[in-house]
Amino acid sequence: HMTQRRPLIAGNWKMNLTLDQGVSLVREVAGGIQGLEGVDILVCPPFTALIHIRGALENTPIHLGAQNMHWESSGAFTGEVSGNMLLEVGCSHVILGHSERRLLFGETDELIDRKVSSATDLGLTPILCVGETLEQRESGQTFEVLSDQLEGSLDHALRAGSLAPALIIAYEPVWAIGTGKTATPDQAQEAHSFIRQWIAGHFDEGRAESLRILYGGSVKPENIASLMSQDDIDGALVGGASLKADSFLGIIRNSKQ
Repeated sequence: HMTQRRPLIAGNWKMNLTLDQGVSLVREVAGGIQGLEGVDILVCPPFTALIHIRGALENTPIHLGAQNMHWESSGAFTGEVSGNMLLEVGCSHVILGHSERRLLFGETDELIDRKVSSATDLGLTPILCVGETLEQRESGQTFEVLSDQLEGSLDHALRAGSLAPALIIAYEPVWAIGTGKTATPDQAQEAHSFIRQWIAGHFDEGRAESLRILYGGSVKPENIASLMSQDDIDGALVGGASLKADSFLGIIRNSKQ
């Protein structure tokens, strides 16, 4: 790489684990990474667990993130959580536009763009997720879908002409999430390379070069090394395998080039 991009392994717990399970998971992970350098680690628990997990992460290098947020800072938004609230409990990152939010909860690019913009303004690091469905891939629309999602979800940034230095993108082929199907390293690299070129074309080369692009979709200790060996894959957004310390640690250890 021209720029050495630091690998990031992020665990998205989704709607799983009790408080006790979450705390013991991060303690085990923290114990297992002692002395390990050169890789950033992030866990994204449910909202109700954030404050407890923050306590368990004291004096560890593990970062805390949330799985979603609202774009307004406060107000009459029953059931929602703002970026300010996330900062207050110690979050540094937030996952935005996850395919489950897009598909199951009807989140549009426009809405995700507002969230990305709000997170950026607050100093939270957004992990913006993009990716195509099986149907879209099979009809040859992968690049078109990625381009549309990037354009819509980064509209504020495009109009401002600058992409937040901290922003991270995650490529998640929807057909590989929780299905046990993984994109081949070549398929993943092709999409990551497309995303990096898109950023270079719409912002600038330097920003594209420093951008971390994570792969998400049935990542396991067995396939992370072959994914990470690709030029444009800078880490992983891990679902199911982040819920068990041994598999999450296996992914972290095997991600090191």
